[in-house]
Amino acid sequence: MNFLRGVMGGPSAGPQPSGAETIQKLCDRVASSTLLDDRRDAVRALKSLSKKYRLEVGIQAMEHLIHVLQTDRSDSEIIGYALDTLYNVISNDLEEEEQEENSPKQVDDLGSQFTEIFIKQQENVTLLLTLVEEFDFHVRWPGVKLLTSLLKQQGPQVQQIILVSPMGVSRLMDLLADSREVIRNDGVLLLQQLTKSNAAIQKIVAFENAFERLLDIITEEGNSDGGIVVEDCLLLLQNLLKNNNSNQNFFKEGSYIQRMKPWFEVGDDNCGWSAQKVTNLHLMLQLVRVLVSPTNPPGATSSCQKAMFHCGLLQQLCTILMATGVPADILTETINTVSEVIRGCQMNQDYFASVNAPSNPPRPAIVVLLMSMVNERQPFVLRCAVLYCFQCFLYKNQKGQGEIVSTLLPSTIDATGNSVSAGQLLCGGLFSTDSLSNWCAAVALAHALQENATLKEQLLRVQLATSIGNPPVSLLQQCTNILSQGSKVQTRVGLLMLLCTWLSNCSIAVTHFLHNPANVPFVSLAPARGGEPLPWQSLGLCTWTSHNIKEDKLKQLIEKRIGRENFIEKLGFISKHELYSRAAQKPQPSFSSPDHMMFDHEFTKLVKELEGVISKAIYKSSEEDKKEEEVKKTLEQHDNIVTHYKKVIREQDQELEELKQRVNTLTSQNEQLQATVTQQVSQIQQHKDQYNLLKVQLGKDTQHHNSHSDTFQMNGIQVEEVSKLRDELEEWKNKHEVLQGQLREKDSVIEKLKSSQLEIGTTEQSSETSKSGSLEHNNELQKELEMLRTQVQLQAAEISKLQMENQKLQVMNAGADPALGDSGAVAANSSELEGRLEQEIKELKSEVKALSEEKESLKQHLDSSSSTVAILQDEKSKLQQEVAESKKEQDDLLVLLADQDQKLSALKIKLKDLGVPVEDEDDIESGDQGDEDEDGDEEEQD
Repeated sequence: MNFLRGVMGGPSAGPQPSGAETIQKLCDRVASSTLLDDRRDAVRALKSLSKKYRLEVGIQAMEHLIHVLQTDRSDSEIIGYALDTLYNVISNDLEEEEQEENSPKQVDDLGSQFTEIFIKQQENVTLLLTLVEEFDFHVRWPGVKLLTSLLKQQGPQVQQIILVSPMGVSRLMDLLADSREVIRNDGVLLLQQLTKSNAAIQKIVAFENAFERLLDIITEEGNSDGGIVVEDCLLLLQNLLKNNNSNQNFFKEGSYIQRMKPWFEVGDDNCGWSAQKVTNLHLMLQLVRVLVSPTNPPGATSSCQKAMFHCGLLQQLCTILMATGVPADILTETINTVSEVIRGCQMNQDYFASVNAPSNPPRPAIVVLLMSMVNERQPFVLRCAVLYCFQCFLYKNQKGQGEIVSTLLPSTIDATGNSVSAGQLLCGGLFSTDSLSNWCAAVALAHALQENATLKEQLLRVQLATSIGNPPVSLLQQCTNILSQGSKVQTRVGLLMLLCTWLSNCSIAVTHFLHNPANVPFVSLAPARGGEPLPWQSLGLCTWTSHNIKEDKLKQLIEKRIGRENFIEKLGFISKHELYSRAAQKPQPSFSSPDHMMFDHEFTKLVKELEGVISKAIYKSSEEDKKEEEVKKTLEQHDNIVTHYKKVIREQDQELEELKQRVNTLTSQNEQLQATVTQQVSQIQQHKDQYNLLKVQLGKDTQHHNSHSDTFQMNGIQVEEVSKLRDELEEWKNKHEVLQGQLREKDSVIEKLKSSQLEIGTTEQSSETSKSGSLEHNNELQKELEMLRTQVQLQAAEISKLQMENQKLQVMNAGADPALGDSGAVAANSSELEGRLEQEIKELKSEVKALSEEKESLKQHLDSSSSTVAILQDEKSKLQQEVAESKKEQDDLLVLLADQDQKLSALKIKLKDLGVPVEDEDDIESGDQGDEDEDGDEEEQD
């Protein structure tokens, strides 16, 4: 333990040993100790020293550590220490504070040397693969890190060892399914190193369900909003798909392209993007481009393009393209991605043509992009991306080419000037003061004419108004005028590439070009102006090869003013130029600076196509031309002879075919006749045999005669039997026909019955529905009648209450008669009041009778209302009207009763004023109470 304290830096009794001596002692302890605890402590001490004394630990302890991995696998702790120590020795991922100024190269060499020592024995890598299978965190995680470091140092060698080891790749694929994120994330890094530049391992990893697992991890981490784990997964996906057609096809067939759509669902609020999100989205766009790269096989690219359209991925990318607030580098990469998704795919190109920007009024996306391309304030990279997008939109798209050129023609130009077309933007860029805009517009217009002779002829109709008062100039002539004015190199190159594309293989355009006599010497003199990498020669030779009438004139100009050798030398100078070579590599225009933007990819193809023809045509003399004409004549004569013989051969072939058909028919007839002959011969032989048998049986001529007659009788019997059988057959046939007729009749009857049953069923259903509807209607009417009856009963109760109140009034009047008999005036007044009251009572009684009659009529109506639905509806309306009238009458009665109460109270007041004692119910009750109080007082006094 004192030794370990010294190693670990604790207090010790003697002097401190050096690092190398300590490591040597620890190695001896690991090799010689019998106790597991001692070995574990020694390995732990080596781990603590491995970073500072990397070289010493690697040289002295590597063999012992590998032996520990082999023998002490039962103890996960010592295995973990050993793996960590080996990782510290082999890995170059040291902290910055531990690296010296001049050490990085030495560190790299040291790591690769130790890696080479470790993998020299392939069993060590196989042992490491088995340790990675352990679920224990202290074993699996350092094992993953160590294996990743080995792949970084000696990638191809370790890849080969893993590839040949049984289930080597499958063991590592299990890391993606580990529930511990640290191991899963380091497993992704391990697979990144494992799949670099190794197509075989890439295929195995892909078929081990790697796409499904990686896409699940990306989804769990939040797609583009995720962290660095999403970035690592995307880098691994790029390793698996880039330049691997098998994996690309497997990715498409597995419907994994559809799962890429949520990656590009960007919200409306595009401000404040994090650096990680920009990186993730950039890698996602690059992954889409890997699937539709122009370098992929055409069939694979086309199928991926169609899948991206059908799943909505292209629509999502166009949404980002037209969104606001998107970072510039993401917008540029999105434009490049959309370009390759639509390149050469008619369906995707048509959709892109229909996309509109969210402006007011809405403008086509193509127009908005072209506005950015010809705007010199836009970033250079963005302008190149827009040009590439426009080129991809027109690639093998004659419909799109026609739409672009049509915007330049006089019949389709918008006279109001409310909207800017693509053609107007291209013309504006073609003649602007910015040379980069000139070049981009010229190349874009050249792509609109690519391999389309019809549009080349239509573009000759375009006229430009150069200045006020001057006649309009054709677009072709204006391009030539700008070239003759001595513009910038970039502008001249762009216009010349446009003219070369325009004039090649279009004799009408060449005629228009040569119609101006100043163009021919200009073209021929242009190459002599200097050694600029300009395609002047291609322009002259395109016109020359497309127009045979002017061959001699152009050839003489080239020979006199330039010289054949000089012309060919300058022609070859173009294809040897560095910028030309870069442009010929890939379709996408990628330039490090605007000054390097010189040649277009499609133009390099045109030069390559014409260069051989041009050089051959330049050296031809007049004698060679005559020889060629003679050869052409002889060839024409030879062709005529060949055509004549071809006709003769065709006629002979037809005759041979007819003869063959006749021979075939004759042979078939001959075979049929031979078959009939053989049948007849066999029948004759049978008859002979029968005859001989009969002759042997009878033995005599007479008997032969009798037997001959008997045979005739027998034959007659046979004929009769045959006739009977035929008759029976005829009878059976007739019976069969009769039975079939009966069956048809029965079938028709059954069909009629079925149709009648269906009609009956439908009528029954309709009647049932009508009955149910009428029953429901009757129920509703009955409910309404019940409501009316209750209302009538309530009204009758109110009427009875009114009658009771009238009776009370009559009793009160009768009780007041003797008191009123004392004076004549009072009697007269009371008689008048009585008369009025009687009249009012009579009126009330008559009204009550009327109400009772109405009640009876209502009852009658209610009883008769159940007859029909229509009558009930009519009576319902009548009853409602009558109820309304009865309500009004009740209101009138209530008003009359109120008036009567007022009148009675007025009469009582008058009687009291006259001195007549009138007793109210309240007074009577209060009087009774007063009497009772007086009796009680008297009893108290007694």
